[in-house]
Amino acid sequence: MFSLNRVHIIGYQTQPVVVRQTPSGASVTDLNIVTPYSFKAESGEMLDGKGFHVVTLWGPMAEVAGKFIKPGSQLFISGRLQTDSWQDEKTNEKRSKTKMVALDMILLDPKEGQRPAPEGASSLVQCLNRADIIGNVTRDPEMRTTTSGQKVLTIGVATNEKWKDRASGEMKERVEFHNVVIWGALAEQTAKFAKKGQRVFVSGRVQTRTWETKEGSKRTTTEVIAESLSLLGVSNKAVENNISNEARTASSPSQSESVPAMSGIEGSASAGESIDAPALTYASEIKAEDLPF
Repeated sequence: MFSLNRVHIIGYQTQPVVVRQTPSGASVTDLNIVTPYSFKAESGEMLDGKGFHVVTLWGPMAEVAGKFIKPGSQLFISGRLQTDSWQDEKTNEKRSKTKMVALDMILLDPKEGQRPAPEGASSLVQCLNRADIIGNVTRDPEMRTTTSGQKVLTIGVATNEKWKDRASGEMKERVEFHNVVIWGALAEQTAKFAKKGQRVFVSGRVQTRTWETKEGSKRTTTEVIAESLSLLGVSNKAVENNISNEARTASSPSQSESVPAMSGIEGSASAGESIDAPALTYASEIKAEDLPF
């Protein structure tokens, strides 16, 4: 496993749950989750916001949702971001939409119902909206400055996943491209040191915003607003004294060994890999023809 694509949210279902059946009989449903949160603006002021997430559930998880989840139910969901693309039949434009595919779900409400929120304990009733990504930068960062003078950077980070299809037994792979938005001092450092092909770890929150094209059509974009970013595969002076000379010598490749360089090929989530570790696989219960897009 060379990349990571995980999202964790705690939020509230906003609509009645409708479970659908695919032609092969698999159950599927889409939840609409709202997660209120607080964040610090560039000015230092604490602001409140809301994140809205479309979450797809498959199989038994979808059936449980149909029986027990109501509008207002509080849930914990862990999953991955997935972007589906298609061509608009009317305009022939290429369209895309990012959603969350659930891997785990926990119902958080007690059997007797939700308790009222205690007064004066706002810090104890926070929801969760966190995305963790390990992948490769797909293009060199380009810094922009807003009209108010704030520095903002948008980079692409690619992740991939491999799995064994249970029906065909074939190994399959899917690459996801994530838009990561970085602000302020972190943006300036990222622009200076992160290059195309560099492996990075990004932690932040998922945000979906709506905007209009010049023709007046509405579009949505899902981004990861970075709260931290780490360059991976680099040495760290803070731990040099903790690594013995013997261990350092044993782990260093010999001069005769070839070490692959970071090529940073666009569209590849595994650029810069220098070890041939076995891939982790899992069996998929969903057939391609079952997917509702």
